[in-house]
Amino acid sequence: MSRDFQLPGRSPVIARNGMAATSHPLATLAAIDVLRAGGNAADAAITAVAALCVIEPHMTGIGGDCFCLISDPGKPVWGYNGCGRAGAKASTEALLGQGIREIGPTSPHAVTVPGSIEAWEAILKTHGTYTMAQALQPAIRYAEGGFPVAARVASDWTGWLGKLSADPGASKHYLFNGRAPAEGDVIKFPALAETLKQIAKGGARAFYEGPIAQDIVATVNARGSVLTVDDFARHRGTADQPISTNYRGTDFLELPPNGQGLVALVMLSMLEAFDLKALDPLGAERFHLMLEAARMAYGVRDAHIADPAHMRVKTADLLDKAFAKKLAGNIDRNKRVRLPTAPTPGSDTIYLTVVDRDRKAVSFINSLYSSFGVGICSEKTGVMLNNRGACFVVDPAHPNTFGPNKRPMHTIIPAMAMQDGRCDVAFGVMGAHYQPMGHVTFVTNAFDYRMDLQSAIDGPRVFFEGETTLVERGMPAAAVEGLKARGHQVAVAPSPWGGAQAIRIDWQRGVLIGGSEPRKDGCALGY
Repeated sequence: MSRDFQLPGRSPVIARNGMAATSHPLATLAAIDVLRAGGNAADAAITAVAALCVIEPHMTGIGGDCFCLISDPGKPVWGYNGCGRAGAKASTEALLGQGIREIGPTSPHAVTVPGSIEAWEAILKTHGTYTMAQALQPAIRYAEGGFPVAARVASDWTGWLGKLSADPGASKHYLFNGRAPAEGDVIKFPALAETLKQIAKGGARAFYEGPIAQDIVATVNARGSVLTVDDFARHRGTADQPISTNYRGTDFLELPPNGQGLVALVMLSMLEAFDLKALDPLGAERFHLMLEAARMAYGVRDAHIADPAHMRVKTADLLDKAFAKKLAGNIDRNKRVRLPTAPTPGSDTIYLTVVDRDRKAVSFINSLYSSFGVGICSEKTGVMLNNRGACFVVDPAHPNTFGPNKRPMHTIIPAMAMQDGRCDVAFGVMGAHYQPMGHVTFVTNAFDYRMDLQSAIDGPRVFFEGETTLVERGMPAAAVEGLKARGHQVAVAPSPWGGAQAIRIDWQRGVLIGGSEPRKDGCALGY
């Protein structure tokens, strides 16, 4: 990607009745169809994500997890953690006994029980009006009848031929005559269509009990996983109260651990110590402060965030403003200092947001984690499986160590900005480990620099990989030189980080304003 970010880009979308912003035009259209037909934002969100699990299979799938925030005017914001767990027989000691010191992205031990389907059903029952059968219809239609492959999807798919060809189920269902589909090819997923039909007929239990679960378990057991059918049958997500921090008068909400939303909140609290509005939004000092705050906050994540039942430091203590102020005191405005490092960033997730005519707002994210997840696909069901367990560590002394019935530290994080108890902006950023940095970049663009939502999404971004500072193409040369002068080892990111979607509710004028990610196939539509 190369463009001058100081020139106008895509315009924000403005509408009155309802709006959806997703990572693919067909999914956005499916959500708008639901809203037009009288469904609400929850109905539209589940319909859209199910479609995305078919038409963007490298980014997400029903073998993955999801997290959700829902704001209903006059009610507390409701959150749901749709993360799966490791099996009851999971054991760090057992892995160490086999000489395994790390759970790799294609390891069978990286597969956790998929949490998405149970979460979708819980969301519909709690906040929706549609049945699961109604919500799955577009996904079934695309899987059974076919859909044209988008340009970016085709480009990404080609990069994973080796991963897909290494697994019989993956090559059977996700390669076509041994190759990835090209832009405009119409493809079908008949096995996945049949699996979706079974879920539409029997609900979530059809996924977690019976033939579907049995075939998934048999598939991963043959490769060494300790997951069992009982692990699937026991799975339930949790309704969680959001956590928040107030940044310059706006409350920003995230879901609590085991997700990494806390990292974004810690970063915002740290950056509150600096007058960002006085800095050039495309200048080196702004990006330097964000990088240093991120490196500190990610260090907090890597030391503490885990399944909340196993964390050794309270979430409230990590959110304490005094703690953030102490962290901010370690930042030198003029030079890069030695701080903790973060894992390698990734970009394989989908985020969507929907707001309906009653201003119910949904912030929703669904993921397999890596592209095509673990790369293992159940041959009978066509379900590609996640590799969320790669976020565990193999260290008995760490709270995030691999263990029985545990949820791993999780990267996907939906978010909301609240004013006077009402949702102001529902937003999210795709991109695995990058997401907290993406949230803070978006927030500072939109709230400190008062950019419109589309400009806040479009702007050039920075992150870090180990000791290297990565910048996206289009970063002003003066900013790059300024970062180098502050001690950053700067390199150009090989590709943009994951996309973003956002919808603002303008309560005074009664309109919705949306932005979507141009780096991928992001699409916002309203009516």
